[in-house]
Amino acid sequence: MDWLMGKSKAKPNGKKPAAEEKKVYLEPEHTKSRITDFEFKELVVLPREIDLNEWLASNTTTFFHHINLQYSTISEFCTGETCQTMAVCNTQYYWYDERGKKVKCTAPQYVDFVMSSVQKLVTDEDVFPTKYGREFPSSFESLVKKICKYLFHVLGHIYWAHFKETLALELHGHLNTLYVHFILFAREFNLLDPKETAVMDDLTEVLCSSPGNSGATGDGASSGASGAQNHVKER
Repeated sequence: MDWLMGKSKAKPNGKKPAAEEKKVYLEPEHTKSRITDFEFKELVVLPREIDLNEWLASNTTTFFHHINLQYSTISEFCTGETCQTMAVCNTQYYWYDERGKKVKCTAPQYVDFVMSSVQKLVTDEDVFPTKYGREFPSSFESLVKKICKYLFHVLGHIYWAHFKETLALELHGHLNTLYVHFILFAREFNLLDPKETAVMDDLTEVLCSSPGNSGATGDGASSGASGAQNHVKER
């Protein structure tokens, strides 16, 4: 759990990938694409008979696997040469090790750090217990928030740097559906800081304000969307 000891910081990237300057993922014909028209706002609500931590654990694990799978579809295009930094719009994320030392890494290396760290957590019985009678640690919610933050970075990078590949593979409907479900779940339980997700506010507003997800653009989803991408962000 090295990554839990440090911070992920972000600052202006300085330049945008030429392929994504126009934000192809915001074009109407692409944002309308879904693999289901299910109302996720209802799906994310905690069932009465389910314990909150059990619900968070189950969904977080599922999101991890789906986001990991989504990234794997374009991983061959995400290389040290094409993605020299972990960038989302004009924001660049850095990885920090257990000693708090900044690790200079490419996007694929950053994603590998994320996925390997989360994999260790979700398979750790002391953190994500699966056996009857085992209790969740007192820090469980904060760990889930940490996981969601890093998974959001991965989703953001797929949209920003690899949406055209996703489009070519005809998997943009899957990506949009996954993004909506993930964001609405995170908002339902306050798992993501609005300042953290501001970098993708324009996409969130479009995708989460569609029929069935009305009112899901709260937490300042649209406010400051343009300005948020022009300032240094540190987490």
